[in-house]
Amino acid sequence: MSFPTSRPSRLRLGVNIDHVATVRNARGGTAPDPIRAAREAVAAGADGITAHLREDRRHIRDADMETLARILTVPLNFEMAATDEMIEMAIRLKPHAACLVPEKRAERTTEGGLDIIGGHDALQPRIARLSEAGIRVSLFVEPDEAVMEAARRLGAPVVELHTGSYCEAVAEGDATRTAHELDRIAQAATYGAGLGLEVHAGHGLALDSVGPVAALPEIAELNIGHALIGEAIFVGLPQAIRDMRAAMDAARA
Repeated sequence: MSFPTSRPSRLRLGVNIDHVATVRNARGGTAPDPIRAAREAVAAGADGITAHLREDRRHIRDADMETLARILTVPLNFEMAATDEMIEMAIRLKPHAACLVPEKRAERTTEGGLDIIGGHDALQPRIARLSEAGIRVSLFVEPDEAVMEAARRLGAPVVELHTGSYCEAVAEGDATRTAHELDRIAQAATYGAGLGLEVHAGHGLALDSVGPVAALPEIAELNIGHALIGEAIFVGLPQAIRDMRAAMDAARA
């Protein structure tokens, strides 16, 4: 199976609102409201909204997803584990996209990409069900050529490359490792796009690390959350998004 692909000149920005819900849930109640954050993100220029409904509901809740699916005027990217419960919820809510991610209860955030090679047999029928429901399936994976091949065999039109190792290297100031990890991302993006996959990237990207990834012409979309919500404490969410958008555009130009 192959999919049409192109190298977009304008890089899309998906804003992940999970950590707004994390702050809300720390005290209970309704504030700060992730739905308000989603609205403000869209008004500030977000091309889409990402939300991860974890099995333990530690941040985003079922009601949040239901409201987002109902009110958003931009695509909703539903991050989820590949479980029967989440598949059924996605089919009911019909988001624009479902991004399948690995999930462990003990982790602070998603650690590493989904094992789509070892998990092929379990993933294939779930991907098929989502696709049949008209939901665009994305796989959150490590930047590796063999993984790109596996994604194509599974019939998923989109991969999101895990950029966490690259961002860690940038934060540590390790130039050698940074170059190595960026090269892995670049090679996987080129290879995946050549197979007909639409290539996205995300995890850990911030203003000091986004430029080299945004500059890769094969990447169509970046999904960014923690850095934007963190920066919003100091400058406000709309300004944080505008600053990120400017950095992405400058790198792509």
